[in-house]
Amino acid sequence: MNFEVIVTCAVTGAGETVDKSPHVPVTPKEVADAAIEAAKAGASAAHVHVRDPETGKGSRDVNLFKEAVDRIRDDKTDVVINLTAGMGGDWVPDENDFAMPGPGTDMIGPDERLAHIEMCKPEICSLDCGTLNFGVNDHSIYISTLPILRKMAELTKSWGVKPELEVFDLGHIRLAKQLIEEGLIKEPPMFQICLGIPWGADQSVDTMKAMKDHLPSNATWSGFGISRMQIPMAAAAVTMGGNVRVGLEDNLYLSKGVLATNGQLVEKVIKIITLMGGRVLTPDETRKKLLLIKN
Repeated sequence: MNFEVIVTCAVTGAGETVDKSPHVPVTPKEVADAAIEAAKAGASAAHVHVRDPETGKGSRDVNLFKEAVDRIRDDKTDVVINLTAGMGGDWVPDENDFAMPGPGTDMIGPDERLAHIEMCKPEICSLDCGTLNFGVNDHSIYISTLPILRKMAELTKSWGVKPELEVFDLGHIRLAKQLIEEGLIKEPPMFQICLGIPWGADQSVDTMKAMKDHLPSNATWSGFGISRMQIPMAAAAVTMGGNVRVGLEDNLYLSKGVLATNGQLVEKVIKIITLMGGRVLTPDETRKKLLLIKN
């Protein structure tokens, strides 16, 4: 079991959740306030996406990221800042010509995917380690090839930003290990086991253990599930020696039929960790454990 746990709160994500809960933050101010709320509730780190303030849809606008990050830093409430770098890999084939991109496609190169990371210099950014069929009833594909990831790993290493290696299947762990073997990821590596996303690995204790067992022996890792499995997967991760992620990116509910805030989800998982005999690391303790550079 992990008795000293890093709790990350993923405060908004990029999914179609804005119309499902009034608590999902949209504007940079709301995103920053959500990260601060999570930190005050006890979160070690905040995982941040931004959204278009007009449409509520996920965005990769560097100015929106800068405003959100500046607001978090200006507030002086300490929290490790973890920015997504997963935008810009969406491919949706045209239904009349599957060889061509259709509506919803947003494909850019590694430099542009990391433009906001270079600008904001967070302590951590996500690195989605592979390609994945994405979405329940559509043709969406998330594309992240080895050459793209090599370049992204090179850039984050040169900026002193630690990549959180997000893995949605066992093959993604193999790819991440290749990056580590090539010296593109500074050791010790940091992994995020992502479960329940269609069509990645299913969310179960067996799946989490199988993926955990394939990680490098010196890796720090965290795991999460989505929807009603968010808290059970958090408890499973702690039991197996990992850290946890909660938040409205992955789950909107505190209990059946009761919409949650980010702060409430953080408080709930911290209570469970405490009852299990563990404690949550402060942001500074998290920086020391992960060897982070605070900008």
